[in-house]
Amino acid sequence: MNSNPTRTLAMSIGAGVFAMFLVYSYLQEHKAEYDKLYGTTKRVVVASKPILEMSTINDTMIEYMEVPINFVQPGAMTDPEEVISMVAGAPIQEGEQILSTKLLTPGPITGLSNQIAPQKRAITIPIDDVRGVAKLLRPGDRVDILAAIERNRRTEVKTILQDIVVLATGLNITNNIPRTLELDSLGNAQAFRNLNGDTTFSTVTVEVTPKQAQDIILLQIHSGVFLALRNRADRSKRVTTPSTVDSILGRSSLNRSGA
Repeated sequence: MNSNPTRTLAMSIGAGVFAMFLVYSYLQEHKAEYDKLYGTTKRVVVASKPILEMSTINDTMIEYMEVPINFVQPGAMTDPEEVISMVAGAPIQEGEQILSTKLLTPGPITGLSNQIAPQKRAITIPIDDVRGVAKLLRPGDRVDILAAIERNRRTEVKTILQDIVVLATGLNITNNIPRTLELDSLGNAQAFRNLNGDTTFSTVTVEVTPKQAQDIILLQIHSGVFLALRNRADRSKRVTTPSTVDSILGRSSLNRSGA
């Protein structure tokens, strides 16, 4: 039996402290090796679920992940705000780092379908300076669609649709970088033409319901279609009566027939 329990306890405690020191030293040594090999970490944006090609990325598809700097891929995105609303140019797997090389800005290269709301349709209307507000329209504007209708040998002008979103003017699409590639003035080389302020387009593409798309096609065949530009913040819809020559002049059809 040990005659000096205090000494034994002290030796045990000392041995325990020494063992902890050895473990700490071992961990610090390996941490230094880890830091030297992998470096510090960096927060990057990764896919939280599989993202299909040509899908518009939203906040439910991405998340943050801490990755050793040596494993951060070139072009890895670090700001989710720069990723949301972009289009995946290639499939992205769950957990994969989101790279700038796999992101596309919505525009002609990604097509127009990503800009169309579910259950809606895009349809193109030919315009000129008179029918298209002097071509001062821009993607994102809101318009009313009017038609000049011939009925019973009388022409009526009626507001057919109200508060319709303009998706594109020519090739200029909402959220698209406003430029297009074309030949220079000498026809020898390609050059970028800025589409800001462009008035060379002859069509406007709007977003409507399937039934409204049918109506617009019928009106284009049988009458003239005109666009009226409204303030983007004006979402009101008013009941309007058709305009005729008689209504403008303030006379009824009865008075006209008896004149």
